[in-house]
Amino acid sequence: MNTKMIRYAHKARLAGLAALLGAGLGMTAGAAHAQDPQTLRFGLEASYPPFESKAPSGQLQGFDIDIGNAVCQRMQVKCVWVENSFDGLIAALEARKFDVIDSAMNITDKRRQQIDFTPAVYVMPIQMVAKRGSGLQPTPASLKGKQIGVQQGTTQEDYVRKHWAPAGVSVVTYESQDQIFVDLASGRLDGAVQEVQTATDGFLSKPQGKDYDFAGAPLKDPATLGEGTGFGLRKNDTALKAKVDAALDSLRKDGTLTKLSMKYFGRDIVAH
Repeated sequence: MNTKMIRYAHKARLAGLAALLGAGLGMTAGAAHAQDPQTLRFGLEASYPPFESKAPSGQLQGFDIDIGNAVCQRMQVKCVWVENSFDGLIAALEARKFDVIDSAMNITDKRRQQIDFTPAVYVMPIQMVAKRGSGLQPTPASLKGKQIGVQQGTTQEDYVRKHWAPAGVSVVTYESQDQIFVDLASGRLDGAVQEVQTATDGFLSKPQGKDYDFAGAPLKDPATLGEGTGFGLRKNDTALKAKVDAALDSLRKDGTLTKLSMKYFGRDIVAH
């Protein structure tokens, strides 16, 4: 065999080895993205108490966390929690970074165009908070020229952009609800829109919220605010959806969801 043939054979062997390695890596990557039947991966944004937040120890806590853990127990699988920005949860779900969204996400027609939902698990009113004595009401006329804070990617953002922004209300978006409350307390915002319990637990019951209160009645608009909160799943994950639906239905029927609701809210907010 001459020198050229030896070089050619050597290159061929290297190419073959690279192909085998590439195939192996591809299989490994594919396996990493495949759903492990012994685990259920939940995606969430953990700064929305009392639904999902972190204890000082760093441990996840909240109503949605307890529901998710109960679902895993009922399905006899291990819960894995994957943190993500709220406005990127649907994209991350579709990219298979996790299997289910469990993050106080309201069910809307807009979101249904991209993903599936379980039946509503619970319903929580959405309301505006403003400084006590400001006289502000949740109407376009009252809020014209004012700064209203909402979390990015939420139904609250959809609502205020649809109903208030065209009338001259300035919509200020944030990555987390905590940031909204900081700016509200400092006077950089005139009001904020969020779920009632989040406002109560995360702001109004704390020292920085002592001069603030709910302004006006809860907001109503099924088109933007949805029909309750559920778990989100990929459209083609029908088998997994059936299992999660069955687990939630079981937890609803045996009173587990109502017990958790009473623990966090002192009342039953479960969708029956």
